[in-house]
Amino acid sequence: MPHMNFEALRRLRSLPRRCGFPFVMIALTVAALSGCASGPSASASNIRYDLGAPPDIGTPGTLPPVKVVGISAPRDLDSDAFVYRLQYADAQRTGVYSNSHWTMPPAHLLTQRLRAALAARGPVLTGADTVRAPLLEVELIGFEQVFDAPSESHGVVSVRATLSQQGRVIAQRTFMTRAPASTADAAGGAQALAAASDELIAQMTAWLGAQPLVASQ
Repeated sequence: MPHMNFEALRRLRSLPRRCGFPFVMIALTVAALSGCASGPSASASNIRYDLGAPPDIGTPGTLPPVKVVGISAPRDLDSDAFVYRLQYADAQRTGVYSNSHWTMPPAHLLTQRLRAALAARGPVLTGADTVRAPLLEVELIGFEQVFDAPSESHGVVSVRATLSQQGRVIAQRTFMTRAPASTADAAGGAQALAAASDELIAQMTAWLGAQPLVASQ
């Protein structure tokens, strides 16, 4: 997570008290100055994360052709920014890591993951294809690392999926998944968000397979 430079703080704490500067003010100053540093270390160069290798699909199922358009996202998620939320301090404020980003906007990463998962179970088409087939539209609602405490966090991914066929909505559902982070930094957040994304896509795939889809004609 965005963190204080503890080594610098230790050195400041060891200064003689005759300096006349209250230690608490020193701590606040260090925290403010180091707030822009994030990731594994303040000196690290810009680090790019993706969702890693796709999970094992297992035994492929059979789905009729499905049109999958690119996942849409609100403006605050339509970038490569790595978003976090300090739930324990102010649940209504979000921040972004300064030295850690995604390789592309999260909606694009999820679109690739979703297409790959569905392609293992049947033909995946684009919205531009003229084939008459069910249309899956997905809107990204949330994609962030949430800190429950300074040293504890988890990744949360949420989407709204709408399935339609021949202009009629067949089903709509909101999915939200979460996974714990192994470390309280961007690396741990990336791992947690990848796990949450894979679980979300697995749930969406199972949901899609349970719908009364009609093969294209």
